[in-house]
Amino acid sequence: MLTGFTRSEIKTSGARIVTVTGGSGPPLLLMHGNPFTHLSWLKVAPTLAREFSVVATDLRGYGDSEKPPGGDDHSGYSFRAMAQDQAEVMAALGYDRFMVAGHDRGARVLHRMCLDHPGRVMRAAILDIVPQHHLYNNINKQWATFSWHWFFNIQPAPLPEKMMGADPDWFIEKKLAKTKQGLSFFDPAALAEYKRCFRNPETIHAICEDYRAGASIDLEHDEKDFKAGRKIECPVLLLWGATGGVGRNHNPGPAEIWKSYAANIVGAKAVASGHYLSEEAPEETAAALREFFAGK
Repeated sequence: MLTGFTRSEIKTSGARIVTVTGGSGPPLLLMHGNPFTHLSWLKVAPTLAREFSVVATDLRGYGDSEKPPGGDDHSGYSFRAMAQDQAEVMAALGYDRFMVAGHDRGARVLHRMCLDHPGRVMRAAILDIVPQHHLYNNINKQWATFSWHWFFNIQPAPLPEKMMGADPDWFIEKKLAKTKQGLSFFDPAALAEYKRCFRNPETIHAICEDYRAGASIDLEHDEKDFKAGRKIECPVLLLWGATGGVGRNHNPGPAEIWKSYAANIVGAKAVASGHYLSEEAPEETAAALREFFAGK
């Protein structure tokens, strides 16, 4: 579906990762969110590939990437494990240092990657999140109501798995249709792929393990770094949807919140979209990413 891109599978120390590559120029890794695949960048990646060597992956557990066990502590789906996968993918492609954009869960993997692999991430574009360390320490009714799935997905297996798996197509449509536009901005073929992958019970379980890790071992990692005063040091661009939950549900706003977690925020901007920036507002999103990664 990504014309001009080449699909491969790269085996890391922890999982087999579906990878697509295209373009030429400085290396740029794109990481998707829940419940997507690399196709969430379908409307943006070709534009960026005109100036960058673009790499887009399916995170472990998502899409057609491998779904290893989570383990008793869910560490198999920690952001640390996911970040390690992505760093190894880039190394396998010959890139010791690279730039990264992450959306939703992919942005959380990026946050951890910047802390665990600071010498490798040159620039980081974080799309439509505030740090989960802040979220879990500042829970309010508005955010909990909007982001109910955070608390649903972390329930012990197999409760959420069975409920989502009972009618996966209905569930994914219900979750994604958060705006008046419904599902209209999703590419039909990409949406069909998201549904295909979500019908796999192993994918649903992996997604739950991702969120379970987020509420446990990931928080332990975050708390340790926060207490130590560790922040993202590379240049950071923050983008969020003006009408999405990140843009509406937090006071102070995302740019102010991120100051406690990133030392070098060089840009912060609300995009005219909801949560799904690259699919709702691809031209504006691509332009902002291009300008940032070109160092302008």
